[in-house]
Amino acid sequence: MIASAYLFPGQGSQHVGMGRELYTRFPVARAVFEQANTILGLSLTRLCFEGPAESLNDTLNTQPAILTTSVAALRALEEQGSGDGPSFVAGHSMGEFSALVAANALSFQDGLMLVRERGRLMKQAGEQNPGGMAAILGLDRAALEAICAEVQEESGEYVGVANDNCPGQVVISGAAAALERAMELAQAQGAKRTVRLAVSIAAHSPFMAEAATEFRRLLEATTFRPPAVPLVANATATPLMAADEIREALGRQLTSPVQWTDSVRWMIAQGVSRFVEFGPQDVLTGLTKRIDRSVERVATADVLSLP
Repeated sequence: MIASAYLFPGQGSQHVGMGRELYTRFPVARAVFEQANTILGLSLTRLCFEGPAESLNDTLNTQPAILTTSVAALRALEEQGSGDGPSFVAGHSMGEFSALVAANALSFQDGLMLVRERGRLMKQAGEQNPGGMAAILGLDRAALEAICAEVQEESGEYVGVANDNCPGQVVISGAAAALERAMELAQAQGAKRTVRLAVSIAAHSPFMAEAATEFRRLLEATTFRPPAVPLVANATATPLMAADEIREALGRQLTSPVQWTDSVRWMIAQGVSRFVEFGPQDVLTGLTKRIDRSVERVATADVLSLP
């Protein structure tokens, strides 16, 4: 039997028109979108299908939109009765909440409300304590950690690794001036490219500490069940099965790096040879290819590819 893992993307995978074909083709997916409309008290379907992009890209809307599209794709696949289900689930950043819904550890309604509040808190943190993020291509994580440490020592401002996405693609996060200096040093040390991301927040960094404190209170008030299969957590790159462990890892996630490379490698070491991505695009499928080309990769962004 082929061991599979189900993957769920985070922010950056959204686009106007996402989920429309799922909604049209699969009644079970349509029901997920309609349920989200009711829970949120707004037309998420119109926002996903028609935009405008500016509203869809507002983190307050982006996170529930991606979760809904991901769960809709999952329900469509489940209805087809294809395969034996996953051995593990994992999600990139806010995608962890989609993964927990998939593993029956979190209800769809609770997941939707949590990511809506997560988006609100992150936006608020960015307004109160602005920062930025940048993708660095062509340098490994150790080199970037050394660069960030050097910049922090010389400037007294924070910059550090936010996402270890795959070999040669690491995202850093922090104060604007420190971020620019780290990008300069990365280029000087041979980075192929440095790209400032179009965000005014420093996600997965100490800049999110206040948001994380408030978010932990929401997590404590939310019911989590032991997942049907282990969640491989961003914060630890290890499998979690206990509800309290999951709650704690989600609380750490806003301020700690996304350990995506290590998470995928850990699953491969456990025998996973097939990764199925549920989301608006094929972002994680591409990252998985760069981590290990030998594994099978399926993206459900194009519903015609649903197995």
